[in-house]
Amino acid sequence: MLSFALAFIATVLHIALCFMGAPLLMGLVNKLRAWLLGRRGPPVLQPYRHLAKLLRKSTLVPDTATELFAFWPLGAFLALAVATMLIPGFATGMLTAPAGDYVTIVGLFALARAAAMLGGLETGFSFGGAGAAREALFGIFAEGALLVLLLAFALLAQSTSLDGIATAFRTAHIGISVSLGFALAAMLTVALTETGRIPTDNPSGHLELAMVHEAMGLEYSGRLLALLEFAGMLRLLAWMNLIGTIFLPFGMARVAEIFSWPGGLALWVGKLLVMAVALSVFEVSRAKMRVFRVPEFLGAALLLGMLASVFLFVAARIGA
Repeated sequence: MLSFALAFIATVLHIALCFMGAPLLMGLVNKLRAWLLGRRGPPVLQPYRHLAKLLRKSTLVPDTATELFAFWPLGAFLALAVATMLIPGFATGMLTAPAGDYVTIVGLFALARAAAMLGGLETGFSFGGAGAAREALFGIFAEGALLVLLLAFALLAQSTSLDGIATAFRTAHIGISVSLGFALAAMLTVALTETGRIPTDNPSGHLELAMVHEAMGLEYSGRLLALLEFAGMLRLLAWMNLIGTIFLPFGMARVAEIFSWPGGLALWVGKLLVMAVALSVFEVSRAKMRVFRVPEFLGAALLLGMLASVFLFVAARIGA
């Protein structure tokens, strides 16, 4: 009974921190990027104000939209919200652990992408259709690379559960392996594309979420746009949690050991800060990339994932 109570409290705390902290993380990344460019930048709390402003605005529905117009932003938000809840943050062993399978997370990311694409196609505008087509092209490579990485993680951890992968990587002596380095490079590449953080040739010069900027931004407004914006913030946090859980599992607390929670929370926040700084540095140092080169970027991720899996398979065969 005590273990269930601790798991319940940890799960509620994890969900609350993720949903309250996602806009703060986005604001921190934008602030750090502005500082690196020598600008003052927006306040760190600006995403909260932006969401509140959108919630106060009325929602306009185009004449060409169908009855499902409001469903697609909600579908994208719910898929990313569930993914955020299932990916461990500061601790392992939460109530969501049995459902937190790697394949499930990839499926939820794909579901959010599909909802965004259908939203872009909803009104029949050419810009939304072009954005949906581009999202479909990116998804072929991104989701393919993630599924290829599944073999590497299953060979290393003997599990596809995120909790199992984190526990195996934390307790086993894996060391600095070439295959794990390839897997990390592949996942970072996919994460940068999925979160829309690759600097492209956008004339406005802003780094906007690809889902909103290319497929949804012109058709949605008010509360529906707030859902899309918040979904993008959750996506960024979910990817950082996923990378931290798999590749930086050290210091994660165990739910059954309540005295390990403060250290786990502190290290979790520290990992997010380090990844936020690294993301900001990447955005500033990377020259603008032609958007048509993004598939090449994702193709490299797919190749790296295949190399990681092949190296691990060969090592397992030699070891046997």
